[in-house]
Amino acid sequence: MQGKQQIIDSLLPLLEEHMDAKEIERLIEVPANPEHGDLAFPVFSLAKTFRKAPNLIAQDLVEQMDVSAFDRVVVIGPYINFLLNRFESSNQILHNILAQGSNYGAADIGNQKNVPIDMSSPNIAKPMSMGHLRSTVIGNSLGYILEKLNYNVIRINHLGDWGTQFGKLIVAYKKWGNEEAVTADPVNELVKLYVDFHDKAEHDPSLEDEARAAFKNLEEGDQEMHQLWTWFKDESLKEFTRVYDMLDVQFDSYNGEAFYNDKMQAIIDELAEKGVSTIDNGATIVDLEAENLPPALIKKSDGATLYMTRDLATAYYRYNTYQFDQSLYVVGNEQSNHFKQLKAVLKRLDREWADDMHHIPFGLITLNGKKLSTRKGKIVLLENVLNEAIELAMEQIVTKNPDLENKEEVAHQVGVGAVVFHDLKTDRLNNFDFNLEEVVQFEGETGPYVQYTHARAHSILEKFHGEIDTQAILEINDNYAWAVVKKLDDYPMIVQQAANRYEPSVVAKYVVQLAQLFNKYYGNTRILDEDDQIQARVAIVKAVTIVLKDGLTLLGIKAPNKM
Repeated sequence: MQGKQQIIDSLLPLLEEHMDAKEIERLIEVPANPEHGDLAFPVFSLAKTFRKAPNLIAQDLVEQMDVSAFDRVVVIGPYINFLLNRFESSNQILHNILAQGSNYGAADIGNQKNVPIDMSSPNIAKPMSMGHLRSTVIGNSLGYILEKLNYNVIRINHLGDWGTQFGKLIVAYKKWGNEEAVTADPVNELVKLYVDFHDKAEHDPSLEDEARAAFKNLEEGDQEMHQLWTWFKDESLKEFTRVYDMLDVQFDSYNGEAFYNDKMQAIIDELAEKGVSTIDNGATIVDLEAENLPPALIKKSDGATLYMTRDLATAYYRYNTYQFDQSLYVVGNEQSNHFKQLKAVLKRLDREWADDMHHIPFGLITLNGKKLSTRKGKIVLLENVLNEAIELAMEQIVTKNPDLENKEEVAHQVGVGAVVFHDLKTDRLNNFDFNLEEVVQFEGETGPYVQYTHARAHSILEKFHGEIDTQAILEINDNYAWAVVKKLDDYPMIVQQAANRYEPSVVAKYVVQLAQLFNKYYGNTRILDEDDQIQARVAIVKAVTIVLKDGLTLLGIKAPNKM
């Protein structure tokens, strides 16, 4: 960031008629060959404006600009390459990080504006499977990243606690269920009933009609149906909370689909009054042909409401309650059309704030190349995966550090962190296959590798037996140290990139790269040698612990001091 700012300060007086500081910053890049410089500014985009060959533009700019802040500025073809002053830059960067501590990388961009994040949202009466991991951890991490930039984040678990599946479950329970069995093992027993229903419905389609009728009765307030529904919901929440506690994820609201039951009619009426909705074969729809989208189904011909009706009510409620700056929906990629329809209907109702609603889609987790499914009973329970990861972490900790005092706590942090990191290091739109053995490794691009690097740096600080002199001039002169310091300087920009792109993988990839650079530095440097540069070397170690810990925190992962 500091080097970029120096380039902006040098170029802006010459280019302000053609581009602003943000555009200059956007164009700055890192040369592929470090010998060419630390940073480079390509001038291709100025060729039309100046009507010259790019290499000549670059030469002209260098002749006119103030280059006193840099060690060297050279033109290589259409690039202006900048070699930063290592002594001055490293001193400023390191002092800056040490002074700010865990606030390094923070910025008041959000100004405490509200950002509700709809995340996790498991269905009642089903266990938390691996399929729920992505929405939960991506949403949680985005919350931390936005909080770092001073947004007020509201984490919402929009529970799947309504819909025709409850009709199916109620029918299955009344036909084949057993109160004692459900009380003893609620969610697993309810899943069995759900799977049984689908197996039997394949041979007896009338069961689907019974389920629809049962759900209609539930919607109309039937006491017996409501009692069963409440019981299913309460038992499920107990199970969910256990898993959220393992992941250390908290929510500000559990308002699920049922919460909006009494908030839909006003919107259905408004759609009709404004002529936005029409009746088609008895069903209420909004024709979205003009938006190149399928019709949005608001109400079935039997009067039952749908996800769209509920999501419209949800959007109204969240805007009226939070007056949000942005409203995020961390929901799978397969729901993209649904959210396009939702925003299109809101725009038809002149709700301009719909532009501030963003679907944050993500790809699928597969297990050995196969999609996870509840309906057919192929469930990989998230709690089981987390427990297995903790066991694998414990095995490695016992091998590497048998005398570690708080093994259980560290194994939990490493095992759970490994699962979370593996998810978040993947670009969220990509699918990935999950293999637990690969995930809980202390080597490679893994969560444990980053955590282990943080613990290694922390142990060096413990051996230092002193305080870093805040008045010392922290100058470094070797290539390994300089690579680490430049990477540390990138952190504030990384946080903002992750927020702008709603992409936690930007932070995850960054902490891996920082850990790799630090380990190279560690392997090639006698850090604790008593000489005139020991303060600078220890300051690098301290700065690395600050940034690695904060980066992991933004991902929702703990950074143990000892492993």
